[in-house]
Amino acid sequence: MSFQTLRTASFRNLADDEVDVSAKDVFLVGENGQGKTNFLEALYICSYASSFRGVRDGEVARTGEKDFSAAVKLSNSLYEKIIVKFERGKKTVLLDGKQLEDRKELLDISPCIVFCHEDMEFVAGTPERRRWFFDQNQSLCDPVYLEDLRRYRKVLKSRNTVLREAQGKPNRGQVNAILDALDPQLAAYGLRLMEKREEAARRFSETFGPLYETVAGIDNIAVIYTPSWKLKNADLEERREADLFAGVTLSGPHRDRYSFTRSGVDFSAKASTGQRRLLALLLRIAQARRFSEMTGRNPVLLLDDVLLELDPEKRRRLLNVMPGYDQAFYTFLPEEHYERYRKSDTLVYTVQNGQLIDQKRDA
Repeated sequence: MSFQTLRTASFRNLADDEVDVSAKDVFLVGENGQGKTNFLEALYICSYASSFRGVRDGEVARTGEKDFSAAVKLSNSLYEKIIVKFERGKKTVLLDGKQLEDRKELLDISPCIVFCHEDMEFVAGTPERRRWFFDQNQSLCDPVYLEDLRRYRKVLKSRNTVLREAQGKPNRGQVNAILDALDPQLAAYGLRLMEKREEAARRFSETFGPLYETVAGIDNIAVIYTPSWKLKNADLEERREADLFAGVTLSGPHRDRYSFTRSGVDFSAKASTGQRRLLALLLRIAQARRFSEMTGRNPVLLLDDVLLELDPEKRRRLLNVMPGYDQAFYTFLPEEHYERYRKSDTLVYTVQNGQLIDQKRDA
């Protein structure tokens, strides 16, 4: 699957226009703040109906506007067009004119993998951000995992509500009865998630470790998954008193951790900024490779200034390990030597004040 055109309306600073993107490689060249990342964000929203920047839908609309829309025409797909609209505070996703009830249906149509500065949070950020990355990684390949994750979160939300409302109440009989009903559900969904996470982390590490050694020259890098529960044993009844005291579920897959180690020792905590940046980039490359291995399909890549902070040798090595892709969008600053990466059929746009100006193919 690849994109043929992108049309936006009231989307951040982008001009209300339809842009031809019918090339395997598309370069967006411009100074910071001109709209390059906004263009990638519009493509991503058409793929997932949400922003990779982690903002609310209303924040995507152009300053002074409340609504926005983004639409793509597709090629090499069973479908022709995806439209995402945000109007009067409500988001609507249309696939060939038919409204989607669940945006998870988009995962099978136009999977995008974005490389951006926010990816550093997967390495140096909170445990929540690392879980988010690995959950996304697994959900792209396994729809059943996504369903179990949703069900787990739904039961967890109910359980936390019961725990919170029980605080300060001496009569625990009714509370325990409700928890007796919820806990087996939470345990069942949670244990399924944990089993898949353990296997997925192991397989991901087998791809990721050699990648990092190839590009950075540092060996024995691994991804380690540490579950909050012992595998095959949730122990929710034993933990109930502590949960009731805290008013929240203190353990479970929502508290699982992932770490990056070298020879069994935490690596990311001591890594330099450059090493962390490379970790983040290679996480996305490994994600794309795992997606292709698991599904037999290639993703669309959105690469936002990924080469800017790498020295020439690491840049060369990174490009040599790039995953297979159906289409790739790159952003560059004007002073970067993007011409050396340009192919005969690459489509190059200059981005200025939200407008994309074609530099002409084969120029």
